[in-house]
Amino acid sequence: MAFESLSERIQKALKNLTGKGKISEDDINTASREIRLALLEADVNFRVVKDFIKKIKERALGQEVQGSLTPGQQVIKIVNDELTKMMGEETATLVKSPKIPTIILMVGLQGTGKTTTVGKLATYLKQKEQARPLLIAGDIYRPAAVDQLVTIGQQVDVPVFKKDNATVQEIVKEGLALSNEKKNDYVIIDTAGRLEIDEALMTELEDVKAIAHPDNILLVVDAMTGQVAADVAKTFNDRLDVTGVILTKLDGDTRGGAALSIRSVTGKPILFTGEGEKLSALEPFHPDRMASRILGMGDMLTLIEKASQEYDAQEAEKMAEKMRENTFDFNDFIDQLEQVQKMGPLDQIMKMIPGLANNPQLQNFTPDPKQITHTKAIVYSMTPEERMDPELLSPSRRRRIAAGSGIAIVEVNRMIKQFKQARDMMSKVSKGNLKGLGNLPGMDSPMAKMAMRSMNKRFKKNKKKRLKNMKRYHS
Repeated sequence: MAFESLSERIQKALKNLTGKGKISEDDINTASREIRLALLEADVNFRVVKDFIKKIKERALGQEVQGSLTPGQQVIKIVNDELTKMMGEETATLVKSPKIPTIILMVGLQGTGKTTTVGKLATYLKQKEQARPLLIAGDIYRPAAVDQLVTIGQQVDVPVFKKDNATVQEIVKEGLALSNEKKNDYVIIDTAGRLEIDEALMTELEDVKAIAHPDNILLVVDAMTGQVAADVAKTFNDRLDVTGVILTKLDGDTRGGAALSIRSVTGKPILFTGEGEKLSALEPFHPDRMASRILGMGDMLTLIEKASQEYDAQEAEKMAEKMRENTFDFNDFIDQLEQVQKMGPLDQIMKMIPGLANNPQLQNFTPDPKQITHTKAIVYSMTPEERMDPELLSPSRRRRIAAGSGIAIVEVNRMIKQFKQARDMMSKVSKGNLKGLGNLPGMDSPMAKMAMRSMNKRFKKNKKKRLKNMKRYHS
């Protein structure tokens, strides 16, 4: 999980400040020292850490904290603000050409997942913008690189231009001519990488840039290389003037040094992150949401967006009504279970919920796929009437279901109890009462409370707007 160890250390450093009526300079110094060590261990650039700590101490020792009724929470807010600024503050987007095609040049070292990321970006543009991209196979040096891109293009149904026995410059020229003929609205150029930066690589990329006149030059870097990724980004930026960065393998980087350093070192934004091997596993990078996740405040906005992608507006409205009226049954439960599985790994989804992120009880939580299979077996062993009305499940019926599903009666009873608890909680949440989450482990933490208070206000303020936005999203 991205930022896991860093998140633990920072939360631990801030925990001692919460609940205090007054915070002394010694308290701030102690917390700052722990945060500094956490960032350095996360392989964040030294100068970035120094500047970050300086800003926190200046603000924490100023009037905005000393005059606050909840100084500990105010310090958390300051850390959250500064983390967001460090990673870019604003969510960056691709530069669009005023006329088609928008040209994207992908650059980076070998082994960063550049070719796969080309496929992920094409998939993202198809899904989000209904775009018609063309891929150009410009990596003619790495064995099977062109074949890999062709295979990826077939998987995502995107055309790939390639040409044997030609230079990269010739391939790019002819590929761009084809895109104009076919009226593609995006062109994504894959280029060769090296195991290390060398003059030949940079000269070739400069030639391709001069030919293509790209609207976007996206540098693909491996998040797991930490501070080295920031150094590589600076070198590429100095020669090519990149417009943005894509971080790959973020799900395998528990430290987070690359994400926290790149913007400060290069001045260029992180546009996307890759988390997972699927070609759909590319997400826009939101600095504010990532800061919230690092501080254990969850990331409900991303969770809501993921859910919105899997539901149409009518189905969502129907399900919301069932939750409000508390008529959610086992048929709905199975539908929801399958939709949640489409959203991604359950442990990652849970960590987007305030209070559950980095919760001690969930540190080693790894969902067992067999558990979902067992749950489905229990539900499918019920009669249609029992699925529609869980109150019919008497002890004798539960014994029959246990025998039919091959699951122990204890497990059947536990699943039914958990279903009823979840149904009651969803009923409260759907009515805009996020206090329904209050009994979950970790929800009593100061950071979770801050996030929940903010979300409660948003839910009450935007109650009418939510359904309208969801309909517009799917229109």
